[in-house]
Amino acid sequence: MTMTTERPAPPAAPPRGRALTAIALAVALAAGAFLLIGTPGTPTPAPPPTRASATVAWPGAARADLPAGLPDGPLFNPSIFLDATTAVGTAPTPSGDQARLLLRSGSEIRELRRVPLDGNPQFEAFTVSGDQLFWTESTAGSTTVKIWTANLSGNTARLLTADTGNAVFYGNQYDLVVAQGRVHWTAAPAKGDSTKETEIRSVAVTGGPVRVKLEPGQWSLSAWPWLVDDGSASGTPRLRNMTTTRDSPIVSNGTEQLTCGPVWCRAMVLGGDVVARIDLVRPDGTDRRRIAGGAAQSAITDVAVLDRFEILAEPTSETDMTGTAALVVYDVATGRTIDVAPAADGAFSRAGMLWWSTTTGSEEITWHSLDLRTV
Repeated sequence: MTMTTERPAPPAAPPRGRALTAIALAVALAAGAFLLIGTPGTPTPAPPPTRASATVAWPGAARADLPAGLPDGPLFNPSIFLDATTAVGTAPTPSGDQARLLLRSGSEIRELRRVPLDGNPQFEAFTVSGDQLFWTESTAGSTTVKIWTANLSGNTARLLTADTGNAVFYGNQYDLVVAQGRVHWTAAPAKGDSTKETEIRSVAVTGGPVRVKLEPGQWSLSAWPWLVDDGSASGTPRLRNMTTTRDSPIVSNGTEQLTCGPVWCRAMVLGGDVVARIDLVRPDGTDRRRIAGGAAQSAITDVAVLDRFEILAEPTSETDMTGTAALVVYDVATGRTIDVAPAADGAFSRAGMLWWSTTTGSEEITWHSLDLRTV
């Protein structure tokens, strides 16, 4: 699971001050003058690839639109898309007294679980392995987090374990990781300093006793078998391979905020007290590339989905009034920025699926999906 040094930002970016604008203009003019004067014998750099819409850049990618309203009235809120037309999510019952976990595929809807709404139930940390769905449940006033599972082809949901310890989740796709026939998650130790030890807990996908392995340091799960330490407690950002038990340092220049996985880091490069630009860079500091200016923001917590797509939000002239932002994707493979949606209410991604919502003037909500695995 990818540990992030900054919280996921809403799509809207704060307006920038006049002083910052003036400085940026001066820098831009200076840079332009340098390009015009040039350096003898230095070839003129090629212009960056032009931007394109997702439908033009990826004509064969699977995508779909899904109205939020269910046939029985309530609104459906997807938690994970399995493919462009199939999602698992929540919706209250028409009577409003219970929460439902639903599998929705086209016009077919199947209920996986139902719980009273008065406990403010939270369904989170969804992941899928093969035909099996996993998620966590918690309720207000309870410190216990439970892990549930259901077969997507049938059968009802069942409790996998309630022995989750002091579970720690970060709101990204690696909160639960399925590997080697087991579901893994992190937890703070029951005793002692949570900055010095991390519990790596796991349970078989079929259930049974929970195994607990202590890892020195403060870690989060990433793509298996990697752990990530963002350095906030240790002062040393690093990756750890749980198979080899070897650590790899994460290189930082000290003037950027990093969100890292084993393949890429998102670097929020600071200029004074504000973000000046967004880069992608390898954990060892190589292959750095600028992907956006300071006005853009990361739209999701995870960095470089499928090790290729960086999901970004760009404010528009309507952002302050509507709260929406343009949704764009930087494609590492081509170096192009792809325009996905001009005004998205929010963006989410798990397992290579990207989805977002839009709202019409009549307040009708539509969910849109894009299967990045099919690009």
